[in-house]
Amino acid sequence: MSKLKLVLVRHGHVEGLKPEKFRGQIDLPLTEKGRLQACLTADYLNAIISFQAVYCSPLSRCVDTAKEISERQRQEPVIMPELIDINYGVWQGREREAIAQEEPSRYRDWMTRPDLTVIPNADTLQAVQSSLIKALLAFRERHDGGTVVAVGHDSSNRIMLLTALDMPLSRYWSLRQDPCCINVINFDGYHCTIDHINEIGHLMTLPELS
Repeated sequence: MSKLKLVLVRHGHVEGLKPEKFRGQIDLPLTEKGRLQACLTADYLNAIISFQAVYCSPLSRCVDTAKEISERQRQEPVIMPELIDINYGVWQGREREAIAQEEPSRYRDWMTRPDLTVIPNADTLQAVQSSLIKALLAFRERHDGGTVVAVGHDSSNRIMLLTALDMPLSRYWSLRQDPCCINVINFDGYHCTIDHINEIGHLMTLPELS
């Protein structure tokens, strides 16, 4: 059975985090803060590990974060569509507070049982999980015994971690993913161990921005 070390990273800071919006598949660029976070993350990873490849979601916030990481080890990021964020359908681009007021019942369902909530024209958590499993299988086939970095999103990273831990999607809100956090998952056949979840210590030297 194959072995794999997966370093799962969330992209850097973007607009729409406060007040929070359903960003989803809107192609938001990194802010200045996000670019600084990406640089710090790249420096940290380069100092502690070597990796065979860097994969990323096709959205620019992930591509640009991945470029910073891959450049340190003279690589180019590989865009993997399966790592893309959730499509939030009719909620995409809207502020959470507005949705909570307009659709209180469905929003309450989303915040309590997201695995059983269907947003019009949106992806379900199950559909996102199916795509992420394809990505994970590709990593294990291509990099048996190696280490890869994957740069994804808040939602996709949560689902990947739940899948690795064999936890139900109903626990979606139990995991936190801050911008440019690092997660480390070690796969050994069908068994896995989690070394780090939502590690952000490498960002503590980030200067305050006006």
